Amino acid sequence: MKLQQLRYIWEVAHHEMNVSATAQSLYTSQPGISKQIRMLEDELGVEIFARNGKHLTHVTPAGQEILKIAGEILHKTESIKAIAQEFRNPCKGSLSIATTHTQARYALPPVIKAFIDRYPDVSLHMHQGTPMQISELAANFGVDFAIATEALELFSDLVMMPCYRWNRTILVPRDHPLAQVERLTIKDIASYPIVTYVFGFTGRSKLDEAFLEHNLEPKVVFTATDADVIKTYVRLGLGIGIVAQMAHDPVTDPDLVALNASHLFEPSITKIGFRRGTYMRQFMYDFIELFAPHLTKDMIDKAYACQSKAEVDELFADITLPMY
Repeated sequence: MKLQQLRYIWEVAHHEMNVSATAQSLYTSQPGISKQIRMLEDELGVEIFARNGKHLTHVTPAGQEILKIAGEILHKTESIKAIAQEFRNPCKGSLSIATTHTQARYALPPVIKAFIDRYPDVSLHMHQGTPMQISELAANFGVDFAIATEALELFSDLVMMPCYRWNRTILVPRDHPLAQVERLTIKDIASYPIVTYVFGFTGRSKLDEAFLEHNLEPKVVFTATDADVIKTYVRLGLGIGIVAQMAHDPVTDPDLVALNASHLFEPSITKIGFRRGTYMRQFMYDFIELFAPHLTKDMIDKAYACQSKAEVDELFADITLPMY
């Protein structure tokens, strides 16, 4: 059994059984990958991939178990490389993050600027997606950190730590009737078409819970994952917008009025997490602390030592999170 063979089966499984695409991504030949996979299967005495002729169709039950351990082994090899790099050059390396558009567009820019100023030789890679996509990237060792607010149950295999609280705002054109209302109610909002995030995305659950509590059904006419897209359709008159408060900028959005909705919705908590077994380099600790100053190296190590999500929650129970 060779490490290269484990890399091949892992990559093929994560390229939808497409050996040709895998070969391109690894800068090697398709026949070479196929040969190594067959050699590994012959050695183990089981098929990792089911086949239809020459084409791989799906991962076998045995293959699923093998791939799980293969991923952990490959992750450990990356940790070994990270340890060597940390001792050889602690200020050089790479860091990958998966998060939503809202975090990437509004919360992270000053953090990333400060991080790059401090670590110019660390290459930073950002992946944007839905909570499902973010959790899959983190679970499959595709990124170092996951930053998310919604569907946190998807991140059960990660150490997730709270960063800050945030709430929503109602966006309307300046001539909209709601712009004249001093204190909005849920009923006020429910009487207009709504443009907001897709379900399970960027705090959407808190919004739905608020309407349900008042036995009201929101008239959601358009949803998107991107706050800037939502604002575009508010400007077109499609409906009132409900977005994260951080997504409104008076300078770039002078034509839109942001109406306070903090009394209508429970605040959401954004968390950052990493997979257990990750070797944390110093610049990784520093990135987290730049994003959430209360997450010092000591606190991160304590969270890592926790055995369950409940223990992590208890660790941070007495910390007052900042409101973004």
